[in-house]
Amino acid sequence: MATEQTADLEGYDELETRIERITNVGNAAGVLRWDQEVIMPEGGTPARAKQLSTLSSLSHELLTEDRTGELLETLEGDEVSLSGDQKAVVREVRRQYDRATSVPQELVEEISETTSNAHPTWMEAREKDDFSIFEPTLEKLVELKKEYAAHIDPDEDPYAVLFAEYEPYLDLETAESVLEELRDELVPLLEAIDESDADIETDAFAGTFDDDDQEALARDVLDSLGYDWERGRLDTAPHPFSSGTQFDARVTTRFDESDLLGSITSTIHEFGHANYTLGLPDEGYGTPLGEARDLTVHESQSRLWENHIGRSRPFWEHFLPIARERFPELENVTAEEAYQSANQVYDDNLIRVEADELTYHLHIVVRFEIERDLIAGDLDVADVPEAWNDKYEEYLGVRPETDAEGCLQDIHWSHGSFGYFPTYSLGSVLAAQLYAAAEAELGDLEERTRAGEFEDLNDWLREVIHAHGKRYTTPELVEHSTGEPYMAEYFIDYVTTKYGELYDLEAY
Repeated sequence: MATEQTADLEGYDELETRIERITNVGNAAGVLRWDQEVIMPEGGTPARAKQLSTLSSLSHELLTEDRTGELLETLEGDEVSLSGDQKAVVREVRRQYDRATSVPQELVEEISETTSNAHPTWMEAREKDDFSIFEPTLEKLVELKKEYAAHIDPDEDPYAVLFAEYEPYLDLETAESVLEELRDELVPLLEAIDESDADIETDAFAGTFDDDDQEALARDVLDSLGYDWERGRLDTAPHPFSSGTQFDARVTTRFDESDLLGSITSTIHEFGHANYTLGLPDEGYGTPLGEARDLTVHESQSRLWENHIGRSRPFWEHFLPIARERFPELENVTAEEAYQSANQVYDDNLIRVEADELTYHLHIVVRFEIERDLIAGDLDVADVPEAWNDKYEEYLGVRPETDAEGCLQDIHWSHGSFGYFPTYSLGSVLAAQLYAAAEAELGDLEERTRAGEFEDLNDWLREVIHAHGKRYTTPELVEHSTGEPYMAEYFIDYVTTKYGELYDLEAY
């Protein structure tokens, strides 16, 4: 018996060593992608595309080697004795292996090289406000991703296969159901807000704010929330993002001299992502136990910090004095005015990353519907700008006048990330459920926020979410952390209460 257990452990150790190598290759590629989007000179794209393609190919080769499959088959046997954590690692590697072995290596390389070249093409198209520049690349990416999905599961809806790339354990039916519930609940709420006579402050942050001073304030925000500078850094990017590992989780943001609030909320949002990454267990590095539990959970962390903390009244009571030190012109702004401006609802906004907390989800619905139609073959790539503009007019009552403000505003499709967008709304829903669970266990979080004390909330998130990596599936992790299954009710209660009070809505 001891000999069998020793053999089991040796097989597991070999699998873990193999996965650590694959993870390190992927993490190295992640640094190169960060460099490409932040500081790489414009002329570096051809070489960078080939570098990333090589790393992608190497990772694919390591994962799909016959030995990986042999180890998995051995470790999945009924007679094998593994711990719960080890079984979780095997489960996650099995999922990766099955998907990877379904896709020809040549296709993996082609997708990687195409997405690397797509980034500068997308940037040029956006800068020149000309979708036709990006159109051939997007058309190629759509076809490549449809081919990719067909290899993985030819009998499944290809969009469902692509969605599972980002959220493997909440199915597409759940995502559609949540988006429908949000749409059905938010549309009448937005109509009531539009009809409201409430006079809320909308211009607390009006003015011109120097980029360098905004960067200093962004660092103040990160300091206040407890960002670990020894394992992170702040830079700028056209489309803010966070990337890295528990040893190096970087934040990017962007600055607009006329939008101080936007840089603050963007920085807090990316802090939430980086904070989750930094909270992953060091000892799990290189294995699924040291990796984030997919995008719904990842987005829940950024939305919790951005909205439930960063857009709360207590946060502005805490942070406004700090902001005044950088920008004395805010001296006459009250915390209540800052809070109201941070939560104003405006349906004439065209840009998703600048959207308010409510209309944001209609921005997601637009993207979700368009990319589903693209992958299904029900929408031609050439017709994307018109379809985009029509949906904005239908859902938000505003029509983009330029491609840059319309279908070229997001970077995701240049990455080939079809199926990504729903996770933003799914994460927002989970953020509300987690915040309610944290408050039920810790008590009044508003007093802690007002005092600038975020350690208790962060420790709670570390304990119930971050520390587990991919030990649990998404539904299991939600149940573990909140004691309840995943549901939209907490988000609906949160926004109806908050905005009902803010806009003096009797029905809410």
